[in-house]
Amino acid sequence: MAQKPSIPKGTRDFGQREMAERNYIFDTIRSVFRTYGYQQIETPALENLSTLLGKYGDEGDKLLFRILNSGDAFSGIDYGQFRLEGDHYNSKALSLKVSEKGLRYDLTVPFARYVVQHQNDISFPFKRFQIQPVWRADRPQKGRYREFYQCDVDVIGSRSQVNELELVQIVDRVFTLLDVRVGIKINNRKVLTGLAEICGFPDKVVDITVAIDKLDKIGLGNVEAEMMEKGLTPEAVEVLRPVLLLSGTTAEKLAAMRALFGGGSVSGTVSETGLKGIDELEELFGLIEAAGIRHDVQIDLSLARGLNYYTGAIFEVKALDFPIGSICGGGRYDNLTGIFGLPDMSGVGISFGADRIYDVLKGLDKFPKDLGSATRLLFAVMGPEELRYVLPVAKALREEGVAVEIYPEATKLKKQFDYADRKSIPFISINGSSEMEAGTINLKNLETGEQKAFPAHETDQILSFIK
Repeated sequence: MAQKPSIPKGTRDFGQREMAERNYIFDTIRSVFRTYGYQQIETPALENLSTLLGKYGDEGDKLLFRILNSGDAFSGIDYGQFRLEGDHYNSKALSLKVSEKGLRYDLTVPFARYVVQHQNDISFPFKRFQIQPVWRADRPQKGRYREFYQCDVDVIGSRSQVNELELVQIVDRVFTLLDVRVGIKINNRKVLTGLAEICGFPDKVVDITVAIDKLDKIGLGNVEAEMMEKGLTPEAVEVLRPVLLLSGTTAEKLAAMRALFGGGSVSGTVSETGLKGIDELEELFGLIEAAGIRHDVQIDLSLARGLNYYTGAIFEVKALDFPIGSICGGGRYDNLTGIFGLPDMSGVGISFGADRIYDVLKGLDKFPKDLGSATRLLFAVMGPEELRYVLPVAKALREEGVAVEIYPEATKLKKQFDYADRKSIPFISINGSSEMEAGTINLKNLETGEQKAFPAHETDQILSFIK
């Protein structure tokens, strides 16, 4: 029996229409990146596991796709050194023995590796973008895939918050061009560190951050319960509660937080780190106000973002008119390159989730209607002489940048019309002996039915009609 074709769960095929729509997203994002001076790089799909492991936390390490060293990676393995009690084995140690490489989990860690490896060839601040697939061994579900594209933009080698402002402006411009209403939420990880300090558990900042990050999903009560499960006392949770319920304008929220970090909380503890985070937020929102951002930008003191390497501003973007998770996010990291031997290199970046953006545009019917076919004009073919007659015209139009097809066979015109219809080709040209004798090219607009003949050598007139 023939094998039934299939693809792995969490992956997808993309047909011609889907690729046209995806390229519309990529081209839009890429064009905006370039207007802010960012240039494109690419890194390999494979990275050494030593590069990836330990950069995303324990949960992230579990989601790494590992690649066997070869087709016979298990030959010569002394399984005895990996045996535990009974019939169990140390699978983690064994996997490192047979798998030294893995598929990249994101684009940020490979970017940090790239910066350190090529530091002598880079001009700092270094502004780069990448549009490439990443892989995660996650449980597939709606809006979550095992293979998906990220569109990352980062600047490294500068601590100026002008960089944060430009990232907000990039988000604003991209979604204006895509005609999607979004909300942009901003916080600062120093504020979260400050919260851990004033509640008396500075060593629990990661646990507090992970719990707070779930506020929208599981609610205040469950967040508080999770923090107490992680070792916080009811008194500590009481210190944090008013912060999670904080409302008002940006200025009011910042003023309230400044008072808390200045010793105004129940604990009376002063947090210099928290005050530094408030200073940074005030500066950033001042720049945002001066820049005139179109979309809604708010401070969200419950925003945490999961990745542990963020140290300053953090961003999250959600579509306002379509139910889906965040479609863009990122933040500042002060020492990501330090893990590769280049300390104190501050950077900031954001990642556009192309697959979720695709789902949003599809769900809101925001894709341009003319993406169905790149081909603008189809030359129907009546016979070998007619084929030779239209070849120079097709060549001239292609040199002018027009997408032109010539039907490969002299078959029934109905079949050729059906082909143009299926591919949404807007114009067709049918030329027989009379057109050849007159030296003309006959063109028909398939949408309006308008039909005209032009001199075959007058490319400009043909261009004007089909454009």
